[in-house]
Amino acid sequence: MKLGLSIGYSGAEMRLPVERVQLAERLGYDSVWTAEAYGSDAITPLAYLAAFTRRIRLGTGVIQLAARTAAGTAMSVATVDAMAGGNRVICGIGVSGPQIVEGWYGEPWGRPYYRIRDYVAIMRKIFAREEPVTHEGKEISLPYTGEGALGVGKPLKSILHMNPKLPIWLGTGTEANVKLTAEIADGWLPLGFVPGSMALYRPWLEEGFRRAGNGKSFKDFEIQAGTSVIVTSDVREAFRRMKPRIALYVGGMGHRNKNFHNDMMVRRGYGDAAAAIQELYLAGRKAEAIEAVPDEYCDEGALVGPPARIKEKFRAWEDAGVTGLTVSTEQDDALELMADLAGTRATA
Repeated sequence: MKLGLSIGYSGAEMRLPVERVQLAERLGYDSVWTAEAYGSDAITPLAYLAAFTRRIRLGTGVIQLAARTAAGTAMSVATVDAMAGGNRVICGIGVSGPQIVEGWYGEPWGRPYYRIRDYVAIMRKIFAREEPVTHEGKEISLPYTGEGALGVGKPLKSILHMNPKLPIWLGTGTEANVKLTAEIADGWLPLGFVPGSMALYRPWLEEGFRRAGNGKSFKDFEIQAGTSVIVTSDVREAFRRMKPRIALYVGGMGHRNKNFHNDMMVRRGYGDAAAAIQELYLAGRKAEAIEAVPDEYCDEGALVGPPARIKEKFRAWEDAGVTGLTVSTEQDDALELMADLAGTRATA
């Protein structure tokens, strides 16, 4: 199994764990992943890391679709890929909730399904450089001819000769968007995936492959799930440290009626807990919301405990139907343990 390292987005101070990323590369990790919300961006850190690494793939997991135009994203990721020597960047794209899309980026929520489809189609045309780019989409069109346009927009072709096969992955979770991911993307960054989830998603993915109409199948498609890894002798304490972030996302990261993380908790069979966490969090009772996060939910989505316990639980990931697993950890010994369990160290 391929391993990735997630470094997410920065907190109040911009910090990049360069030495940990270099360690992951030496241990045979396949990829390192950044993210963005409404602070540090996901692309700039990859440009910096490219200068300190040789081989490891550089992925955005994910960049916010509303943050940049399709052309702007294509320019940025293709530039980093060229600076990194080529064939190293994975462009992972996702749609944030309407609170961030409209409240932070100042973009309309619109119809995310069609916006994703248009966005990816435009990027592929830009990467290919076959002709000046035009696109007539349901959400995005080039040249722009909408409100405020002068009507003189000119189709253009990228000056930079980009990697025409630069991979585009999508971070999705709803049925319609998972099908779309399998149809138009090179890989999938599933939201809240745990061992056993593939039984739900497989029919959606297969339908997306069918819609692609070119013989596409799982053999042409990467699936990179994610998990937290904490090596510790105190499992309950590790769960306690995980719960504030879970409560934030399930309870407060989104509107009461539009929260993808809350929906995912419901889908995994924790509907009562999801409702309680959201109610408490939105009422300002954050400590109680944190306490309402079930230990079992933490355990499903993480590899926690002594090495022997992590080794036992990792077996389920080996049979989970994914091609890669992205590790979130602040422990170097956790990186090394995962490299041994996945067998990447031997091939580094």
